[in-house]
Amino acid sequence: MSSPPTGITSATPLAASEAEHLLKIATESLLGHFAEICEGAVIVDRHARIVWMNDRYPKRLGVTDPAAAIGRPVESILPNSLMREVVETGRPIMLDIMDFGEESFVVVRLPLRDKAGTVIGGIGLMLLDDAMGLAPLVSRFNRLKVDFADSQRRLAEARRAKYTLSSIVGTSDACVALKQQARRAARTRAPVLIQGETGTGKELLAHAIHNASQRADKAFVAVNIAAIPDTLLESEFFGTAPGAYTGADRKGRDGKFKLADGGTLFLDEIGDMSGALQAKLLRVLQEGEFEALGSNRLVPVDVRIVAATSRDLEAEIEAGRFRTDLYYRLNVVTLSMPPLRERLADLPLLCEHMLETQCHELGLPLREISPEALQSLYRHAWPGNVRELQNVLERAQMMSDGEVLTPADIDAVLPIARAAPAAADPVGLGLAGAIAEAERAAIRKALTACGGNKARAAVELGISRTSLYEKIALLGLG
Repeated sequence: MSSPPTGITSATPLAASEAEHLLKIATESLLGHFAEICEGAVIVDRHARIVWMNDRYPKRLGVTDPAAAIGRPVESILPNSLMREVVETGRPIMLDIMDFGEESFVVVRLPLRDKAGTVIGGIGLMLLDDAMGLAPLVSRFNRLKVDFADSQRRLAEARRAKYTLSSIVGTSDACVALKQQARRAARTRAPVLIQGETGTGKELLAHAIHNASQRADKAFVAVNIAAIPDTLLESEFFGTAPGAYTGADRKGRDGKFKLADGGTLFLDEIGDMSGALQAKLLRVLQEGEFEALGSNRLVPVDVRIVAATSRDLEAEIEAGRFRTDLYYRLNVVTLSMPPLRERLADLPLLCEHMLETQCHELGLPLREISPEALQSLYRHAWPGNVRELQNVLERAQMMSDGEVLTPADIDAVLPIARAAPAAADPVGLGLAGAIAEAERAAIRKALTACGGNKARAAVELGISRTSLYEKIALLGLG
């Protein structure tokens, strides 16, 4: 049998008694090293009475007779000591600053346990006699605190309503009446239902109502129901308990109701909400409490609901897609956003405001719009309402080099729609022709009402999206 290579000793089993002996020596020497390195060390028993102090500690504390400290409660020698907390809880305090008179010490406190794991005492070590030694660490900690506070502040600002009633530009009768109704709504706590075509500014009005209410200093949380899958809406609304499902956050997650507590929750496109979630929303509105997903604990909540929709909710109720009881719960204060074609008197003010805002955001010189260009805008039907006007003006600015937008600049991005041909006499068309003409008119009306959104137009017409596309191609409406 060959011998081990030179310089390598064959391993031999370590006897249990030898291991215990090494552990004892290591423990004793470790304590000795700490006592030598540290500025002070103290050991207390399970009742927080001092049983030992190294030579440096009494001098640092101004104790003239170290022997007299033995057996006394640690607080009688160190008034700000937390050693009693350590021996009572069994939890260490790894890094702390202890004040003694006008001095500050950086200390570590550890519990001492027997073989059975029972706390039998504790040891306190003074690492530094000057807290300034931790200045870099304290400075970094303070920076992190400042950054965290700044993040919290910015998050709170992001949940503030951004617009007021003065943000609704216009002096037309329809606009003035809307602002008056909004002010009355803001004085109450009742739910508000805002109805109007897409692009009319329903969310802006919701912001303005919140800012004019007594909840203005609280959170304003907005949820676009149409933009969130039905499978995620419940957790988005009510949050999740820790480990509610596979992949869920182990710490849990607050929902929009919790985030909006005390403030306003804006539910955009409420008409797109599924029937199951409608029932749960109704319960929250009635009872003022909810359960997080995966939890069995009811959480009270104080939230004002402002809902908005571009759908005809009464027609949705008749079709069985919206709950009557939820409609009556939401339809306490109803505000109707007028379409742009019904407030064309506001076009000059709207254009002036939008051009000024866009020039500032795009870094362009301030521009005006000529009276002739305004006439081009007056002639347009504006199916996309104020949002479409904003898009038209922005595109016209990007395409123009002049200081004043001309009719040519507007027509380049908004061709004047051709007049629709006069409807043919149904009698001369025959039955098939009359049906086709009626379908053509209904589809045009639905597309205009839905701002060109074919998916919504199909819902309004009660047909599938595929059928709508086929009819558009067949009837020459593409």
